[in-house]
Amino acid sequence: MSDHLHRKRTLLLCTALHAFTHIYQVALLPLYVLIRKDLHLTSDAQATLLVTVMGFAYFVPSYPMGMLADRFSRKKLLAIGLIINALGFITLAYANSMSTALLAVVLAGFGGSFYHPAATSLIARLYPEATGKALGTAGMGASLGFFIAPFYAGWRAGMSGWRAPVLELGILGLVAAAAFMWLAHDHPTREFQDDINKTKEKLFATPMLWVLFLSAAFFFCLRDFAGMGVASLGSLFLQRAHGMDPKHTGIALSCIYLASLISNPIFGSWSDRGRIRLTAVVLFIAAFTVFIFPHLNSHWLAPMLGAYGFFFMASYPIVEAALMEAVHDSVRGRVFGLFITIGGLLGNISHWFVGRWVEMLGTGAGDVSNYFSIYAILAVMLMLSLIGLACLHGIRRRDHDAFVHRQPVATTDN
Repeated sequence: MSDHLHRKRTLLLCTALHAFTHIYQVALLPLYVLIRKDLHLTSDAQATLLVTVMGFAYFVPSYPMGMLADRFSRKKLLAIGLIINALGFITLAYANSMSTALLAVVLAGFGGSFYHPAATSLIARLYPEATGKALGTAGMGASLGFFIAPFYAGWRAGMSGWRAPVLELGILGLVAAAAFMWLAHDHPTREFQDDINKTKEKLFATPMLWVLFLSAAFFFCLRDFAGMGVASLGSLFLQRAHGMDPKHTGIALSCIYLASLISNPIFGSWSDRGRIRLTAVVLFIAAFTVFIFPHLNSHWLAPMLGAYGFFFMASYPIVEAALMEAVHDSVRGRVFGLFITIGGLLGNISHWFVGRWVEMLGTGAGDVSNYFSIYAILAVMLMLSLIGLACLHGIRRRDHDAFVHRQPVATTDN
């Protein structure tokens, strides 16, 4: 098989694994009430805690996973991670107590933490000439996972209870991991082992590069905070202020991810001709849609969520490609792991923040005008995240000379 076909097949397999990673993150969302009843929990908060704990277990190990991705086979790490993720769901399907359920979601979250540091660095290695396009293709997996999981889990749970979809998704994950291990191809390691040995001690050569990187991570965590906040706030806003039922609320929110299925590969490909400008454009338009969203008639809310998702979600493959270009392949796993640890942990707070904010509104939660200010704040956070682009550009300029002679050639190895 030609090198081109090896790379293309591995990219498609990484896209499938990306779908499973995010399927496991959101599959429990429509199952809260059933889980609470079956496990005899005292509140809905205990059921939602499962997803919160899984999220922390997902983000906390990201940097150690990046260290592994820089030193070992990224292909094997991806397969192992999906196996652990799937086993966590299988364990959850048989949980008879809250403590067992918590252990299961910790296992699932830990398995999920393998994906992004290994997959992003692997894809950037395989496609150095079209990194944005390749990461945009892989981003389609996330869109599919976010879109499919709530529908499948809710549909199957309605027929057979909450344990059935959880178990079935776990088993499918094991099958996907086996297929990936058999069919995917790894990046070459032997040719660049000397480079890895020379550069593994430090992620960045100077304090200024560290300042630029941490600044970029901070400003892009504002993007993550706003993005997660729009999704959670959107659910509360549609139900409290517009009286939508959960079914129609779910359909409206799914428009975010359905639209990104189209935009991720398009903007990812375009970004290979100019990442900074394109990222600024998509985030600016996304900020505008967030700002005007609460001012719209109810008939326009779902289409506007689709427009928001079309532009906002497209920023992820573009920024990931810019980050991968800014650093050498030997440190990409660690750099990306630390990047998403900062953004993920801080961004994850937004779910609690917007929930607390709506709770403080009391009876005013039914008044549309009371949401204007919070949506404006989220829009401003998206605009501020653009500062992170200048930081990434600075890293690339300062780090380029030190590593340009060691840039890898796109080849594959079993």
